[in-house]
Amino acid sequence: MARRWTTEEEDLHREALLELYVRQNKTINEVGAILSISSKTVFDRLKRLAIPTCPELKSTYLGKRTDLTIPVKRSEDLAEFFGIMLGDGHVGTYQTFVTLGTKEYNYVCYVQALMTSLFKVPATICHRSNGFHDVYIGSVELTRWLIVQGLVSNKVAAQVGVPGWLFEKEAYMRSFLRGFFDTDGSVYKLRFGVQLSFTNKSIPLLLALQAMLRRLGYRVSELSSDCIYVTKRDDVERFFAEIQPMNAKHQNRYESLTRR
Repeated sequence: MARRWTTEEEDLHREALLELYVRQNKTINEVGAILSISSKTVFDRLKRLAIPTCPELKSTYLGKRTDLTIPVKRSEDLAEFFGIMLGDGHVGTYQTFVTLGTKEYNYVCYVQALMTSLFKVPATICHRSNGFHDVYIGSVELTRWLIVQGLVSNKVAAQVGVPGWLFEKEAYMRSFLRGFFDTDGSVYKLRFGVQLSFTNKSIPLLLALQAMLRRLGYRVSELSSDCIYVTKRDDVERFFAEIQPMNAKHQNRYESLTRR
């Protein structure tokens, strides 16, 4: 049984905990380190002095990071990231990640650099045994923010669309199209030329992509089997010159198909 405190000791302990745990909002572990006592002792003192514990107010509660920055301004980089996420990205409970194929390592590094620049923390590359790669940031705060922005964990089931702000500027639309095409686009050889396809099982997302392309002056097909297509030669040439896909597999394939 704990020794009974004197009135002076009780006042000192209460003031120390009120200052560190409540006013400075430090965690139990941080308070223990400052006072050179165990975290269990800190917890016991809080209970003994009837000071409510409030872990949800601490900066590290449920994995919340203090080093991550949420963008406060819209930008072309953020638009491109949203395109990537709506292509091959996933918003989990604790992580935001993009899964890319076995022949895309240069693009993997590009996505890593983009995410690191946007959120001011290092994005991590994980190499899967099947040769695929995940680029991810672990942060509950980030996943919650992305959901508020309109992203979802299951794009197909939710029939996700795109955030409305992406239509505000042509530069945003071009960047978004780049990110989406780099992850969910394809380049095909036709009998009389080259065709671009944009594939997704979310109809609202495909309609938004179609609307963006048309606003930018591209001739684009109607929806067909979860795809839309750009086929006219001058549109395809303009797309690669103006949108400038960053995934080398698309650029290399386009060049190989158009080589005279």
